[in-house]
Amino acid sequence: MLHSMILISLAISFGLGVILGPFVIPVLRRMKFGQSIREEGPKGHQKKAGTPTMGGVIFLVVLVLTAIPLGNYVHKGLSDLFFLLFATLGYGILGFMDDYIKVVMRRNLGLTAGQKLLGQVFIGMVLFGILYQVRLVRGDHEAISTIGIPGTDVFFELNWLYFPLLVLMMIGASNAVNLTDGLDGLVAGTAAVAYGAYAVIGLVQDNLNVVIFSASVSGALLAFLVFNANPAKVFMGDTGSLALGGGLAALAVITKTELLLVIIGGVFVIETLSVMIQVTSFKFRGKRVFRMSPLHHHYELKGWSEWRVVITFWLIGCLFATLGIYIEIFV
Repeated sequence: MLHSMILISLAISFGLGVILGPFVIPVLRRMKFGQSIREEGPKGHQKKAGTPTMGGVIFLVVLVLTAIPLGNYVHKGLSDLFFLLFATLGYGILGFMDDYIKVVMRRNLGLTAGQKLLGQVFIGMVLFGILYQVRLVRGDHEAISTIGIPGTDVFFELNWLYFPLLVLMMIGASNAVNLTDGLDGLVAGTAAVAYGAYAVIGLVQDNLNVVIFSASVSGALLAFLVFNANPAKVFMGDTGSLALGGGLAALAVITKTELLLVIIGGVFVIETLSVMIQVTSFKFRGKRVFRMSPLHHHYELKGWSEWRVVITFWLIGCLFATLGIYIEIFV
């Protein structure tokens, strides 16, 4: 059953995404939801100005249309699936608000940093409440605050400290994916791989909710790539990138692979570190380490084609995902 559900979820979500895309993209274009390009970014990106954004609604709608019916059909215990959907859609709504302010209200920075942080913390608080209730009903609420070191039998009981860890994970993962979203198809491909890894982990853990959710997101992202690969006809915007990051963090919480997420989402971690290194170096040394951050822009300015950067990062993402699966299953 679990093996077949990966293929079924992938196939249905991919098919729905390919069908939905041609209907949604013209609507976004007619509503003038066009992407604005930062002047300080690579000059070659200016030609992308006006490309419809907020396309993350495509794969979020597909996710809901796929995961909920499949979950109801094959499995009645949908508590984990509800948690995963709430995290993904909650961050998706926050990203939608950010995109709307940027595109429609013409405020280029969107939500202020404080507003975005407040929204992320609030969603994290609600998620912790949902998680506690779910585990309480199952009688395993003591396992909520336990984390393990990947590849070992070492576990730590964090008690109340698990709450700030959960919030930090949600904020960190959503922002990391958001920072990576700078080239056509880059995030869609790397996220599809990361979610595919969690579909396998769900299979190993015999968690049908995780399998359906992860495979549905992967299939929807592969369909989105049909329209988002270079040259992109649509961008996912913060609507998509924040949602994908929130979903990955939620998967790590449900599967108790909180620390393993750093490996499975290795590309997102590296991109974030490149920004932190760049900012720190310029602040204290007055020098830049990279030609531009995040890291994908550094390679662009070195003369790599956009396709070469994207495919290279996809392959690196596959290596990280494979390593994460190997550690979870065999170590």
